[in-house]
Amino acid sequence: MSDTTDKPKLGARAPLGLKRTVETGKVKQSFSHGRSNTVVVEVKKRRILGPGGPQEAPPAPVQEAPKPAAPVARAPEPAPRPAAPQRPVNDPAARRELQEKLLREAEEARLAQLEEARRREDKQAQQATEEEKRRAEDNRRAEEEARVKAEQEAQETARRVEQEAAAPAAPATAPAAEEEDEGRPGHARPKHHAPVAKRPEPARPARGRDDRRHAGKLTVSRALSGDDDSRARSLAALRRAREKDRRHHMQSGPAAKQVRDVVVPDAISVQELANRMAERAADLVKALFKMGMVVTVNQTIDQDTAELLVTEFGHNIKRVSESDVDIQTEHDVDADETLQPRPPVVTIMGHVDHGKTSLLDAIRGANVVAGEAGGITQHIGAYQVSLPDKSKITFLDTPGHEAFTEMRARGANVTDIVVLVVAADDGLKPQTVEAINHTKAAGVPMIVAINKIDKDGARPQRVREELLQHEIVVEDLGGDVQDVEVSALKKTNLDKLLEAIALQAELLELKANPSRPAEGAVVEAKLDKGRGPLATVLVQRGTLRVGDVFVVGAVPGKVRAMIDDKGRQVKEAGPSVPVEVLGLSGVPSAGDTLTVVENDARAREVAAYRQSVIDRKRTTSAPVSLENMFASRASQTKEFPLVVKADVQGSVEAIVSAVNRISTEDIKARILHSGVGAITESDVILAAASGAPIIGFNVRPNAKARETAERNKVEFRYYDVIYHLTDWVREAMGGQLGPEIVETVLGRAEVKEVFPAGKRDKAAGLLVLEGVIRKGLHARLTREDVIVSKTTISSLRRFKDDVAEVRAGLECGVLLADTNDIKPGDHLEVFEVEERQRTL
Repeated sequence: MSDTTDKPKLGARAPLGLKRTVETGKVKQSFSHGRSNTVVVEVKKRRILGPGGPQEAPPAPVQEAPKPAAPVARAPEPAPRPAAPQRPVNDPAARRELQEKLLREAEEARLAQLEEARRREDKQAQQATEEEKRRAEDNRRAEEEARVKAEQEAQETARRVEQEAAAPAAPATAPAAEEEDEGRPGHARPKHHAPVAKRPEPARPARGRDDRRHAGKLTVSRALSGDDDSRARSLAALRRAREKDRRHHMQSGPAAKQVRDVVVPDAISVQELANRMAERAADLVKALFKMGMVVTVNQTIDQDTAELLVTEFGHNIKRVSESDVDIQTEHDVDADETLQPRPPVVTIMGHVDHGKTSLLDAIRGANVVAGEAGGITQHIGAYQVSLPDKSKITFLDTPGHEAFTEMRARGANVTDIVVLVVAADDGLKPQTVEAINHTKAAGVPMIVAINKIDKDGARPQRVREELLQHEIVVEDLGGDVQDVEVSALKKTNLDKLLEAIALQAELLELKANPSRPAEGAVVEAKLDKGRGPLATVLVQRGTLRVGDVFVVGAVPGKVRAMIDDKGRQVKEAGPSVPVEVLGLSGVPSAGDTLTVVENDARAREVAAYRQSVIDRKRTTSAPVSLENMFASRASQTKEFPLVVKADVQGSVEAIVSAVNRISTEDIKARILHSGVGAITESDVILAAASGAPIIGFNVRPNAKARETAERNKVEFRYYDVIYHLTDWVREAMGGQLGPEIVETVLGRAEVKEVFPAGKRDKAAGLLVLEGVIRKGLHARLTREDVIVSKTTISSLRRFKDDVAEVRAGLECGVLLADTNDIKPGDHLEVFEVEERQRTL
């Protein structure tokens, strides 16, 4: 059998191929800050085609770079090193050395280019600096030569004039004078300066002699030895160093200290003061430590200490107070030549249901009364009426109900003339007297309109006589107050009323400056669901335009739109013009002053200061004493919590004031929250936390608030007439106190004898002294005027018969329900208990 293992297999040929000509390797680079990078390097081998087939060329032997020569005298040359042994062609170490050599040469070439570029930049910067200095020096020399030449010419002219004045003067004195001028300081002749020599550029070490540049470089020996602890200087460090050198060369000299005007309020922190002075906070702290004050940068110092610091650092101080931020309109008075005539502002005041709104409707030709709930005015309204002679009058309609005292006072303060409406058939009422007092306090003239003269029981003369009690003397009785008899229903004598208003306005000579930033008073404010916060503003001076930035109270805003009393949009509103302003950031308080400012930042600053003052007043509590503490602890006054939401700010004020007046010593109303606008979910959550009802005056809750109220069992109370609201609050507060227990004494008797009745009970023989004794009534047993027991009469007998009652002068026997402690001589007082509903 033949051996078949050595035979070649059919179809199996050895694969053809070439040896690899690319060898790969890895080199690890180290940088500063502990960074490193691994680089993959490929080396191609050159192939030589010869008669014997392709051969690989041996790589060139790697030689180490020559060391840089030392700058000192050369040392004797060392003995030549023995030649390195010839390495094989495919030696990996040789290939790695070649790769590292190529990398090193590329890095050195790149650094050389960067160094050359830096040198060029430094040279150009130095040349530019020297050129600038040279030009400045040339300019200075030219100015100096021109000044000296001008002085010499002036002196020459003066000397020539003197010589001509003194005719026989010797001409030889001129050279002496010139010599004297040359000897004087400031009269020296200009000398020619030698050209300024350029500063030689400092010598730099040669590229090959700087050992520091290669101190952190990656070398072949370091890469082969695996020394990874060496740290090379990074490119970022090189850039920083070169930028620092460039700034150092460009800096001409120390900058002069800038003196600043430092604004210092009453109290300021050290850090804020340092920022305003542009100084380091550490320097200020150091200065305070030297003064004996141990402070930190966040600590607040007073104004006097801040002044010491500002003065020590060479700045100017400007003292300001915290209240200086607010707008002071009292000192802003317009010049007389800028004033122009304006329409008068007339306020209609009087008692409720005396026809104020009806009278104003008759003048305006409108029908406002038809839309008022309960037939009474509960809001303050502003209207402007044009007369046939093209003149205009602005009317303010105030409510007459007793709850709207603040509205009447506000109307009297912003008005020029007050029209007091008194019903001829009703006479003077409490709110009429209150309106008279508001008018006197405001110091404005008054016109009395006696309304309802068309009624049968009208007595205008009685009204004039009643006004005398309050020092109001009309013209018919010899006074200076005008009075007009009118009828709003029949429109009688309305022209006479307008004539009286025009006459009074003409006497007042009302003027205002329309060419200044506007100022006005908020007559009413509310929160509209679609348009947001709205304010009815009566412009007092200046002109309010769309786009103006303003601040009203603690609320900033910008005028987005303005609507007049007829519902039309207007672009501007002058003095005495009432408009509804849109664009507020919140609902202001009625009676606040609207002031136009220069920008949003100023408006926010003023609003923030005013809000801080309001918060400070609200959170500041009265000092606590022992008497106050024990009195408040002993007080058992109940509280009735409420949440009040209304349609306008004036109604909120009136409701809160009316509810607080209902409070008594036993129970008082506590307003948890009051605001303008619809009832929201947050209002319901607040009411649910304290079990308070929510009062909605002309407002309703939204869907989310209704859902939350149903879940938390919160009660809603809706009203559109204020006296219905106060009646319910009075009843609810009385109901929370519970019924009142009233005892009525019916009779008194004296115990004459005590008898046993059964095994345990005792019966008392009584003599009725007064009143009547009845079975089942409450009884009080007293002994020497001290109550022994409080019980009831369970059995009443006369002789052996049960009777219902026994009257005075008769004897009877009683059995008390809960006590047997009865002795002869005791007294029995019989009374009945009645529960009455409390009313406030």
